[in-house]
Amino acid sequence: MRIFLVEDSPVIRENLIATLGELTRGEVVAFVETERDAIEWVRTHASQWDLAVIDIRLKQGTGINVLKEIAPLRGKGSIVVLTNYATAEVRKICLRLGADRVFDKSNELENFFDYVAAA
Repeated sequence: MRIFLVEDSPVIRENLIATLGELTRGEVVAFVETERDAIEWVRTHASQWDLAVIDIRLKQGTGINVLKEIAPLRGKGSIVVLTNYATAEVRKICLRLGADRVFDKSNELENFFDYVAAA
């Protein structure tokens, strides 16, 4: 599985990349830190990812805007939001905009890795 990661924290990003490689059949094929870079990457690599993992708060912009832009370009790819801000309202917005699942980084990481491994 080819994973596109939108995460601005270097520590979290490196830990996710390592753990995804160990616990799943997934490989992070690209990562970006900003809304603009995420949208640009998906537009130019539309068929080169199977799963997008998007954080909500980014260095520049938001994952909500990324989700709005890339959901129509997803093809057969899945989109997951992985955030520390997984309130009921954020979950509702993300699902309405096209996310397949929303996971809270603080207490749903195991469920996130299980989801990726099963995909």
